[in-house]
Amino acid sequence: MSRYLFLLFFLSFSACSSIEPASDKSKRNSDDKGSFITGKNEQGFTLDDIRGISNQKATGIPVNALLWRASLDIASILPIEDIDVFSGTILTDWYSLPSKPSEQIKLAIFVLDKELRSDAIRVVIYVQSRQGDVWKDAGIDLELGKKLEDLILTRAREIRASIVIQ
Repeated sequence: MSRYLFLLFFLSFSACSSIEPASDKSKRNSDDKGSFITGKNEQGFTLDDIRGISNQKATGIPVNALLWRASLDIASILPIEDIDVFSGTILTDWYSLPSKPSEQIKLAIFVLDKELRSDAIRVVIYVQSRQGDVWKDAGIDLELGKKLEDLILTRAREIRASIVIQ
């Protein structure tokens, strides 16, 4: 009886192990997913495997290039604090207008789409006012934000027209 148990144990153990010559491992099909139980191959998992991302590389920027360039043109008159092309965000540093030295503004420009449309751009103007030696938040200037959105759209259309003509 113990002989049969030993034989059964040996057969089940050898069936679960993966004993193959090193030369055969190099001949494996590249589509082999590895272990049936874990799904892990000899090289292990990669982050792309976990997320299910293919090996295709992204080309271009994920926002409308004309709106992006026009936004950079408009924002370039202010000191730029941060630019993120993948999220389509441009942030400027605080800037005091020469006509209003007791007030400063900060722009946040968001390119929201890949198409050149009026709803593909959003500009938020943060305003601070000086009270003594301290800058206090004064809210958001919606009117100036809308004017800058229109200005960026106009500049993007000018860039597109100059490309078509050439």
